[in-house]
Amino acid sequence: MVKLKNYNVGMKHFVLLLTFISLISCSSQHFYVSKIEGKKIAITEKQTGVTEIENYIKPYRENIDKDLNEVLAYCPITLDKSGEWQTNIGCFLADITLEKSNPIFLKREQKSIDVCLLNHGGIRTIIPKGTVTARNAYEVMPFENSAVVIGLKGEQLVEIANYIVSEKKPHPLSGMTFTITKDNAVKNIQVQGKPLELDKIYYVVTSDYLSNGGDNMVFFKKGVNRCDTDYKLRNIIIDYFKDVDTLKINTDIRITKE
Repeated sequence: MVKLKNYNVGMKHFVLLLTFISLISCSSQHFYVSKIEGKKIAITEKQTGVTEIENYIKPYRENIDKDLNEVLAYCPITLDKSGEWQTNIGCFLADITLEKSNPIFLKREQKSIDVCLLNHGGIRTIIPKGTVTARNAYEVMPFENSAVVIGLKGEQLVEIANYIVSEKKPHPLSGMTFTITKDNAVKNIQVQGKPLELDKIYYVVTSDYLSNGGDNMVFFKKGVNRCDTDYKLRNIIIDYFKDVDTLKINTDIRITKE
């Protein structure tokens, strides 16, 4: 006669063991990166497949070059970053950013942009005298930054003026003027030709990077409202080039010093 009792007990233990193992195997495991290694592999003529790669990308390169090299307008003078408190390229970029962004903001918010402030370091090269192309725009503004409009109180515009003086850099500025006194204070701040009102809301267009406090422009984080135009600064330049025959260079003085 077979003793089933001991057999059943053994089976129960076996089933319990399998259940325990399955539970352990199903538990979540956490993996962590402890080390990353890599090496640079240069593409040279000695490697096989280089010619094939070149032949593959050639039509794409030629098509891109055709678009980038198309003449869009004419620049009457060389625009560069030289200058103590303002530069001709900075004034140009600030002016066209305000000009091209304003219709978008006006349509969305039924308000006009008062001021444009960009950063000196964001301008990467010159716009040479002569014909200009889309390639020039990519070289001047290689980043993917977009125009953002921030509503600021007048007291924040005072902060902007003080920031420019403390930085001692010709940050691109449009729509706003002021005077630096002998003791490096600011006075006579005007917006669109009118004296600054501290309690008034002014609308300032800048880059999305600066609007988030980049380059220590923390005054933008005090904004009362924000409008993302989804208009890339580089596209603003290209669109302006397409709209005009000759670039308009405004030589108005924005910042004076006693």
